[in-house]
Amino acid sequence: MSLSLLWIPVTLVAAAAQTARNATQRKLTETIGTVGATQVRFLYGFPFALFALGMLRLVSGEMIPGVSSAFFAYVLAGAVSQILATGLMLSAMRQRSFAVVTAYTKTEPVQVALFGLLLLGDRVTPPIALAIVIATAGVLIMSVKPGTDLKNAGLRPVIFGMASGACFALAAIGFRGAILSLEQGSFVMRATTTLAWGLGLQTAILVLWLGIFDRKALISSFRAWRPSLGAGFFGALASQFWFIGFALTTAANVRTLALVEVLMAQLVSHRFMSHATTKRELVGMGLIIVGVGLLLWAQH
Repeated sequence: MSLSLLWIPVTLVAAAAQTARNATQRKLTETIGTVGATQVRFLYGFPFALFALGMLRLVSGEMIPGVSSAFFAYVLAGAVSQILATGLMLSAMRQRSFAVVTAYTKTEPVQVALFGLLLLGDRVTPPIALAIVIATAGVLIMSVKPGTDLKNAGLRPVIFGMASGACFALAAIGFRGAILSLEQGSFVMRATTTLAWGLGLQTAILVLWLGIFDRKALISSFRAWRPSLGAGFFGALASQFWFIGFALTTAANVRTLALVEVLMAQLVSHRFMSHATTKRELVGMGLIIVGVGLLLWAQH
């Protein structure tokens, strides 16, 4: 496979791993709360990231890249944005179905394309822009139910889900910026180095926050180490492949193809959480498939 197209299978693996991580985290919110469940993906993912970096260093013989102030600024911005995005997403999931909230967060590709152009100079061709619009329209059709549904459910989960998407968009741009700022190493080494730094910063920030403001949640996250290991592993696995994708192509390409996660989430909801699929959601999923297909066609 051409290296220029390697980001496609990489992104699909990342989307599958993230669906598994989201489902695991959602269950943890019931026992250790939103902030505690947000923290476990970083705390328990960090050792896996360090292990991956160490093994890559050993197997490839590459040196771990040195970091600059620009790298640190980008990775810190990505780390903080992702913490906010995850917390907002889990808060919304406590009030709405897993698939619907995942769909709300996936309004991010349009924002990723805009932020990528403004902050990194990542240009989007007309066919790719059309693909982003079509796929995002599919997400919105899946998400926005008739007015009575929104009235009964309240606007809070909608707002939290949309805000989560915006923060995920900023996180994607921050991490891609960090990867591009590294001057040495293969794309895999630069991606893995950025992942280790990102998860390390996120772990430090959340452990400090919980230690000061919510020690009960911090202690609970340590006690729930068995299920948390699963969330940490799938979180680190997903992030590893997201970052490799960011090293290979624009964040807009990666996050648009990542909309297949909505389809995976719908399958999880239908199979394990007894959420029925409506005709409207089928139309939305069809548009996502069309948009993703156009995106892949535009790569040739």
